[in-house]
Amino acid sequence: MNSHPVVFEQDGHVALLRLASANQLNPLTDELVDALVAALRRIDADPSIHAAVLMGSSKAFAAGADIAAMSKLDYASVFQQDYIGRNWDAIRTFRKPLIAAINGYALGGGCELTMLCDIAIASDDAVFGQPEVRLGIVPGAGGTQRLPRAVGKSMAMQLCLTGASISATEALEIGLVSKVVSGDKLLPEAMSMAHEIAAHSLPVVLAIKEAVNRSFETSLAEGLLFERRIFHAGFALQDQTEGMNAFLERRQPNFVNG
Repeated sequence: MNSHPVVFEQDGHVALLRLASANQLNPLTDELVDALVAALRRIDADPSIHAAVLMGSSKAFAAGADIAAMSKLDYASVFQQDYIGRNWDAIRTFRKPLIAAINGYALGGGCELTMLCDIAIASDDAVFGQPEVRLGIVPGAGGTQRLPRAVGKSMAMQLCLTGASISATEALEIGLVSKVVSGDKLLPEAMSMAHEIAAHSLPVVLAIKEAVNRSFETSLAEGLLFERRIFHAGFALQDQTEGMNAFLERRQPNFVNG
């Protein structure tokens, strides 16, 4: 996995993935997205990894799609190849917590990739936007669907219809990211949060991610029922017994991830 265009590192129970295209703007080529999907699938299959951090280069998290390649496509080819859906949908099904550490540009597909992650932390120089309208095309990886769920209808309309960019501070204000830090603190902050998550029971962390994501797909009543059933199922875990006993005994729990 230590090869271009996605570089893999592991620190304890946390994986770090770096988008490392030869172009520092990290255009989201099929090659890059395929490599990212392959890395995420390996992480999902590795029981020693409990959480992951995804970051880009010093210039960009990802500055958008590969426009040079897209300009040569036609309807028949994109439909038959299931362009974007073919590999992007696999990112959505990644089961472990994925933290985006965003430096520089996160535009178009880069902004959509941000929203596919579970938590987004941005450096104070990060820039976000959905500029597809300026290219004469509709966002194709969630910009018109995940963005309204993240920031509300009015702001999503503004970003998608104008193609204008916003700063990291503005992204924090509208809820697109959860934290903004200086550039030198970006990776340490993201890794620290990932390690904090990874210290918890893995099956419980997986269940929480699944339940939160389910809230976007169902009614409140169905979502509450789903949450209740997962809550009930948790009482079959050794980690539930250990966690509650540790609380009562005022000590740190020793989770066995089962």
